[in-house]
Amino acid sequence: MINEKLVSKIFSEIKKAPSVPGPYSDLFGYLRSIEGEDFGYAHDKNKEMRTLLTYAIGLRYNVPELFSVYKKSLLFDAPHYLDPYLLYLELKREPERRFYQPRRNVLKPVVDALQALADDELDELFLSMPPRVGKTSLMIFYMSWLIGRNSENPNLYCSYTDTITKAFYGGVLEILQDKDTYSWHEVFPMAKLVQTNAADETLNIDRRKHYPSLTCRSIDGTINGACDAQDGVIIADDLVSGIEEALSKDRLISKWGKVDNNLIPRGKGKTKYLWIGTRWSVLDPAAVRLNVLSTDEKYAGYRYKVINLPALDENDESNFAYPYGVGFDTLYYQRRRASFERNNDLASWNAQYMGEPIEREGTLFLPADFKYYNGELPEDPDRVFMAIDPAYGGGDFVAGPICYQYDDDLYIADVVYDDNDKTVTLPMIVSAVKRHGIQAIQIEANKSTLGYKDELERLLRDEGIKINIMTKTAPPTTSKVNRIFDKAPDIREHCVFLESGKRSRAYEAFMANIYSFKVFGKNKHDDAPDSMAMLIDMAFRRSDRPVVFKRPF
Repeated sequence: MINEKLVSKIFSEIKKAPSVPGPYSDLFGYLRSIEGEDFGYAHDKNKEMRTLLTYAIGLRYNVPELFSVYKKSLLFDAPHYLDPYLLYLELKREPERRFYQPRRNVLKPVVDALQALADDELDELFLSMPPRVGKTSLMIFYMSWLIGRNSENPNLYCSYTDTITKAFYGGVLEILQDKDTYSWHEVFPMAKLVQTNAADETLNIDRRKHYPSLTCRSIDGTINGACDAQDGVIIADDLVSGIEEALSKDRLISKWGKVDNNLIPRGKGKTKYLWIGTRWSVLDPAAVRLNVLSTDEKYAGYRYKVINLPALDENDESNFAYPYGVGFDTLYYQRRRASFERNNDLASWNAQYMGEPIEREGTLFLPADFKYYNGELPEDPDRVFMAIDPAYGGGDFVAGPICYQYDDDLYIADVVYDDNDKTVTLPMIVSAVKRHGIQAIQIEANKSTLGYKDELERLLRDEGIKINIMTKTAPPTTSKVNRIFDKAPDIREHCVFLESGKRSRAYEAFMANIYSFKVFGKNKHDDAPDSMAMLIDMAFRRSDRPVVFKRPF
């Protein structure tokens, strides 16, 4: 019977004197003794104890004794849980040379999802991250854990080229064989590497099997009849070779045919699927597979998850500024984005670095279509005004370009672009009014945004600001796409946007939304181009007042 009172008492002693090693050793010994009786309880409490140990080691007292218990705690969990396995595996390496520990804060959500996949809490996982941040390396470590904890389940790793599959195979083999660097044999002391074949890129753990513990193959290699992953994991890593293939609709369709006919059928039983790579296109294999899962009623209740970790966060800061200089800082990514923009290829930036597949075919605007300025506005504008496409959150964006008009030239000096609710976006608009001295605002009116104008007027009144605010209902006979299409020539000819490097995060997102807008096909968001169409309407709208003229007959 589990003595929970004893466990609670030891935890109390630890919290009173966190740097004293004895209670940790006592608690760990007891938890290890009850693992067979209550596995979940023993490991949950072990994890809780390890959190306290980490804090205690940071106090710099009795470090050798505390670290000894910490290592035992990790090893106790490592065969069953991926996160402690990754930490324990590299303890022999210097901290700055480790793969996982410097990246843990960023990669932990991915590791948790991989754990759920292994524990049969997920059926498929879709993972997108920028190049060179560790996703394939993490898969190498993950595979070494999978084949150690269950060598009987065959696993399959697939990529677009043999070069990548050979590197993956070599990476897994290195972890299994390099005892001076990795502690795989300590985690799985009974596991034996019994067969390797570099030519076939296969290896077996514990016994020789018809379908090996791990097989690595390119998508164009021999898969049918040579590979199987029953109850194991199929990893599809970068099946699209690059932009050239991504731009070819025929090649993408052909690639999906190989995936659907050759790769996916290699799984049966409780096989799990893991899709990794650049989200080039809505027609690439991972995107097509995701569409199948999300739209086919036969997959109702099917458990899948999508993780997209973009290069830059919502504050335009790097998500991958790892310690020891092994990642990429904000300036690096901002420079990469500027380079893509100079090449008129923000679509590739969004696909490779932000995890947003954008179809180039059918896009209405390109970066080369527009005029830009360096942030220095001309003096004495004719007027300053703002067009607002409102929203109340829920995934839709409030889009509001702020225009300094000089005759027919429209300088877009700033924008409000945010998908939060009105308690956030309305104060943003008020701040913009004060900052730019905006003289007029037009808000698109519809049934869901009728109160937006009233609330904005109230907030401006509270600030002592009087301003002309108009609402205009979108024409019921013209679709939003057609409205944007009709105003596109004027947007290209008359609007002058801030150049890259001078823009705020919101301004960059606003421009990306304009560049991604398609006339044909589905737009996830069209708020930015719609607000620009409204702005053109405000700038060049002609009066409908009657004019008295002399009768011509």
